[in-house]
Amino acid sequence: MKLRSLVLALALVAGFSAAASAQGALYITPVFDRIGISKADPGLYSFLGPNTTSRMFYGVQFGGFYDVPLNYKQVEIGLDLRDAILHGNNALLNSFLVGPRIAPVLANHPRLHPYVEPFIGAGSTRAPNTAIKVTKPQYGVFVGADLNLGHVVSWRVAEVGYSSLTTASGGTIGASESIPSATILSITTGLTFRLP
Repeated sequence: MKLRSLVLALALVAGFSAAASAQGALYITPVFDRIGISKADPGLYSFLGPNTTSRMFYGVQFGGFYDVPLNYKQVEIGLDLRDAILHGNNALLNSFLVGPRIAPVLANHPRLHPYVEPFIGAGSTRAPNTAIKVTKPQYGVFVGADLNLGHVVSWRVAEVGYSSLTTASGGTIGASESIPSATILSITTGLTFRLP
């Protein structure tokens, strides 16, 4: 029964794609995050490390988006779904994010596709000295641009993101006072693979 539902869903998506000239893509890209907090956590469960207010994290993100042209193909509206796994200072950040994707169509530069994506999701963090993971809401925005290199491949020239997340700390694990939410500045580049 599940296979029938999956086949039916794929058939509906394929039919909708053909009718609306929709475009989907998958991507896997390296990601570099600068994570900062306004007040250092001196405790053992500090996500960034004791008495540290900023640290770089490195990892990979993978996901996909699906865009539908609207308003006489002047703008594309879609949905982006992604997961990012990053490490720094023996700590872990795993972000699962979803949000609308808004991409204006540039008549003078048809190969360039800028976009903006407000998002919400869940961020899981694990401090270096513990196996305890803390999952909290994460929200923010991404802006970027893809450049078509061919029929199937695009280059994500750059994507910059800004988000907020309450990370693992003595306060979230219960050992000390509360620490403010962290701000995350993300930068990524890489390839996207458009679906036919």
